[in-house]
Amino acid sequence: MIAPVEVLNEEGQGKVVLLCEHASHRIPSDYSDLGLSEADRLSHAVWDPGARSLALKLSQALDAPVVASTVSRLVYDCNRPPEAASAMPEKSEQIIVPGNTGLTQAQRDARTAAVYDPFCAAVSEVLNKRRADTVIVTVHSFTPVYFGKPRAVELGLLHDEDSRLVDAMLNYVDRIPNRRTERNEPYGPTDGVTHSLRLHALSRNLPNVMLEVRNDLLRTDEEIAVAAEEVLTLLLPALNDIAIKEDKS
Repeated sequence: MIAPVEVLNEEGQGKVVLLCEHASHRIPSDYSDLGLSEADRLSHAVWDPGARSLALKLSQALDAPVVASTVSRLVYDCNRPPEAASAMPEKSEQIIVPGNTGLTQAQRDARTAAVYDPFCAAVSEVLNKRRADTVIVTVHSFTPVYFGKPRAVELGLLHDEDSRLVDAMLNYVDRIPNRRTERNEPYGPTDGVTHSLRLHALSRNLPNVMLEVRNDLLRTDEEIAVAAEEVLTLLLPALNDIAIKEDKS
């Protein structure tokens, strides 16, 4: 039986902890593929293509633990609280999810217990062992075309109330001039996408960022390596800047 969450490089000594809530397209057999068509079964609605591979590449560079869900976000989206309809969406963009239609509270509770609770417990267990200056980075990808509209942004740096890390990263965007990088795009806090940041980072006063990389930039190992290097070009000096500020405060 496959566990609903995996922790990789658990003993990593770097200051960053990486989360990847939408790492997998796996739908356990109990859910009968959620009634999805074959065409939709591996679409971006089911997972974040390239996100897990990018997280692993960043983990290698940062010696960072990775906590990743091994279950499709359509079974349960670990970046959403249990009470949110989007935790088990009946529709994702233009894709109907028959297996999520008309779920009872008991069914929702069962999925929460099976997928979300173990993910959150794993994150907490990793963070409880970490140093005081830990930084949380969540890794996501997004589709280049959404509801038929192309998206120009290529790298999104998302934050909720705590913008310390994103502010610092944006100071270095001139170092990757060929990459269109924006704050809180293509989503932001009002879209309900910062749940993990609020639950795991804001609650502990840990600097944080949610990375959103357009998934057409993550199709090959070479592209993933480039994306990781670009993220690190912004992240590494930003971590240093934050550390200096914390030391002075």
